[in-house]
Amino acid sequence: MNRKNLPLLLMLSAGAVTCIITYIEGYSIMAKLVSLFVVLLLFFLLGSVLKWTLDYFDRQNEEKLMEEGEVIEKDLEGNDTAADGKARAEGKAVADGKTA
Repeated sequence: MNRKNLPLLLMLSAGAVTCIITYIEGYSIMAKLVSLFVVLLLFFLLGSVLKWTLDYFDRQNEEKLMEEGEVIEKDLEGNDTAADGKARAEGKAVADGKTA
């Protein structure tokens, strides 16, 4: 999933809401600009933290899946070896039974 634009979209959405609210409430131009700047900065930082957190969880999940894949491969290799050994032992016993 592409999260590259998440902080920007969050920031711009909050900025649009701030502009609408300050216009309806009749704030002065200076108050509108200051509140808009603070909201844009705050929501950009929050979006960046959210993006970093989601990316961190994705990296952890990928590492866990890779580890599980290695364990499954090792288990399959171990089972193949045990099955081959068992088949050889049974084949040898059958061969020994025919010769006896």
